[in-house]
Amino acid sequence: MKITCLSQSRFCSLRAAGFIAAAIGLSVAATGAAHAQPVTLNVVDVAGNLALTQDALEAFAAKNPTLVSRITFTKAPAPELPGKIRAMQAAGRTDIDLVLTGTDALAAGIALNLWEPLLPAQAAKFPGLLDNYLPSARKMQDLSNGQGIMVTYMPAGPLLEYNPDKVKVVPKTPAELLSWCKANPNKLIYARPANSGPGRTFLMGLPYLLGDKNPKDPMAGWDKTWAYLKELNSCIEYYPTGTGAVMKELGEGSRDMTVTVTGWDINPRALGVVPKSFKVSMLNGFTWINDAHYMVMPKGLSPARQAVVLDLMAFLLKPEQQALTYDAGYFYPGPAVKNVPLSAAPQKSQDVIKEFGRPEYADWIAKQPHAQPLEDKAMVAAFKKWDQEIGSGKAK
Repeated sequence: MKITCLSQSRFCSLRAAGFIAAAIGLSVAATGAAHAQPVTLNVVDVAGNLALTQDALEAFAAKNPTLVSRITFTKAPAPELPGKIRAMQAAGRTDIDLVLTGTDALAAGIALNLWEPLLPAQAAKFPGLLDNYLPSARKMQDLSNGQGIMVTYMPAGPLLEYNPDKVKVVPKTPAELLSWCKANPNKLIYARPANSGPGRTFLMGLPYLLGDKNPKDPMAGWDKTWAYLKELNSCIEYYPTGTGAVMKELGEGSRDMTVTVTGWDINPRALGVVPKSFKVSMLNGFTWINDAHYMVMPKGLSPARQAVVLDLMAFLLKPEQQALTYDAGYFYPGPAVKNVPLSAAPQKSQDVIKEFGRPEYADWIAKQPHAQPLEDKAMVAAFKKWDQEIGSGKAK
């Protein structure tokens, strides 16, 4: 059964990894044929990526019964997983084979040295990798610092999503958004950036909108951004720990506006969480903060298990598996590699995008400038500062 994820707020217990006998002298790059018996792979998702890739993951298991007996899937909040993996590694056991993550846990894991180096060490497993990525997505791979492989891509936002029955004059600038928020206290909501794609996209997009001196330096270059967020804080009731809770409140009518990204606009409306009639707007002169999901491998796996995980990663980058990532618009458009048009996606995905997609997205994506998210250390610092100075006492 497919999992469509609107929130990563519930942490399912991780199951123990299957035991295998490692072949003597087996190299990491060896094929799965050398395994004495198939393994159970434990996959943890901290980005909602299973909505895009679970069918492909299950297809890999079905096509490779000599490598994989089954795959278990669990979901966790991004801020919690790095500490859990660090504790596992300190105890000399790693029960997680593959992590599907956004830039948040990717950055935290790089800072803590949790992830197995993949590039250039395993480049032979991914021939022509960079040239195979979409040109607009290629720079996102650089953020992995060689410790992850990008699997899905989205030119994210920040965008505004609102109830047109309640919001009659849509803000077009950050100043107008602040004025609207103060005139309509507790009607604007967004989630904690450390665990929310729209939340962190808004956080990283503001320096461009406000003209801060260095959008890549949250500690020394975001004076206007931090001042703005503190003032905006005065009319926001609280910050949920995940985006799913935001969309639920927006859809139920307790909030009238939120910040969003392309996928979180399309998918909740397709699922009926948010009414189809809700609208999206851009702030004048905004810069797209691109987003991506990555496959990372925790350190501590045996060479035999690493070999299977590498085969699985390579499988997920094949065009036929990438076509599945259009899904129901959750990470729109989804594919990270070239030559995977919407027409290659399952008919259900095509129908959803046709009905719930936004015609204006193509124009906005083409005309507005694009920027990459913060580097890992800067992102971790920005999250920490937001938690301490903005969200402290208001997280829920």
